[in-house]
Amino acid sequence: MKWQVTKEESGLMLREYLKEKKGFSRRIVKAIKFQSGSLLVNDVAATVRKVLQAGDTVEVIFPKEHRAASMEAEPVRLDIVYEDNDILLINKMAGMATIPSIHHTKGTLANGILYHYEKNKLDFTVHIVTRLDRDTSGLLLVAKHRLSHSILAKDQQQGKIERRYQAIVSGHLLEKQATIEAPIARNPNSIIERMVDPSGKQSITHYQVLEETATDSLVQITLETGRTHQIRVHFSHLGHPLVGDELYGGKTDMIPRQALHCVSLSFIHPITKEKHMFTSNLPADMQKILPAK
Repeated sequence: MKWQVTKEESGLMLREYLKEKKGFSRRIVKAIKFQSGSLLVNDVAATVRKVLQAGDTVEVIFPKEHRAASMEAEPVRLDIVYEDNDILLINKMAGMATIPSIHHTKGTLANGILYHYEKNKLDFTVHIVTRLDRDTSGLLLVAKHRLSHSILAKDQQQGKIERRYQAIVSGHLLEKQATIEAPIARNPNSIIERMVDPSGKQSITHYQVLEETATDSLVQITLETGRTHQIRVHFSHLGHPLVGDELYGGKTDMIPRQALHCVSLSFIHPITKEKHMFTSNLPADMQKILPAK
């Protein structure tokens, strides 16, 4: 990655320039120094104490990233919505695990991303920014390299990455627009299931009913916190589990997975600092539950 130092940035040490102006964390700078990366100023190796002048060219060469042994490149079909040198946005289909696990070693999104990288001669590993459950569909953001990932992960912690979901829940909600605030903890009787419990972590979900059928409701959801299974747990707690969500009491006669889709994702690009927003229509298996328009 290359940049040219501006007049306003003149006088900064290279370390300050990278951290304050380009978003490098201390961990990434340390990795470059000690893991065979390079810091160059005007094509000459430089220390982080180098004082920069206007017009200087700063170049960072990242050390080679190691891929987890559990991940291998595999030709998995990916619906790539957007791609550039720094990020990848994918419309994930339901039934696809995001990363490999003991139960899902093949056919994961991560395996497919590695195959995509190798096919296009890109020397990256997989940095998932906005993970989705295996049976949740919709937009998912991936950082291509460690700098993008570091910046986007920080943005996510600060609430700068905005996601909207749509779900079909059983029954009709009494309040058509409301906030669910109920702490979520692990269910002590399950390694997977979560539950509302006073000892859990603060969890806040905002929703608005968009449409009602005779038996169900289409709701739009935004999250103020990002707990595991948060949407599924909160609506089950209200007595309106997601249609298809067998784990949390949803009926499974209309769809074989939880009816949950990430319909929009907006974020600030980690490198260009431009605002991006993408949308995704409800998939066919969710649309068939709703009345034809």
